[in-house]
Amino acid sequence: MLEHLLLTTSGGEIFADGMIVGLREGNPLRVRYKVRCDAAWRVRSVRVAALDSSKTPGVDLLSDGEGSWKTRGGEAAPELDGCVDVDISATPFTNTLPIRRLGLAPGESVDIAVAYVGVGEMQVWDEPQRYTCLERRSDGGLYRFKALDGGFMADLPVDADSLVLDYPDLFRRVFSG
Repeated sequence: MLEHLLLTTSGGEIFADGMIVGLREGNPLRVRYKVRCDAAWRVRSVRVAALDSSKTPGVDLLSDGEGSWKTRGGEAAPELDGCVDVDISATPFTNTLPIRRLGLAPGESVDIAVAYVGVGEMQVWDEPQRYTCLERRSDGGLYRFKALDGGFMADLPVDADSLVLDYPDLFRRVFSG
């Protein structure tokens, strides 16, 4: 897969606008996402849409930044209660959100629940995860990610902005402008 991410800040907020194209399980995939965070890197809104199919509804949610979610139409999403971060399955960018928000010191570990967006089915559910800071330097660091339900684990090197450089066997940054 190939991703283009535009990450900007304005008025104390962080905006991520990403486009992902590629193959998923042998099928073409084109996904666009937008994530808005407050200055503390707490997710305030997320939109994810498949661009190649009008048959699949997208995900469009708002958050209070404290773990309460609702649809853009105002309907509560209690199944996501307690989730402060979002994890979009097709991008390593969303690993940056808890890494930045938590500010872990080397050796520290925190279990969190995230609003996980499966882009294949455009469904969202809560998922328990663990982040551990293995190393922190001025030019980046190394974090261990673990999906607590399935046991998937990866060590993620990040740059000075806590953006993932390499997600073993899944993603690798090829350009940074």
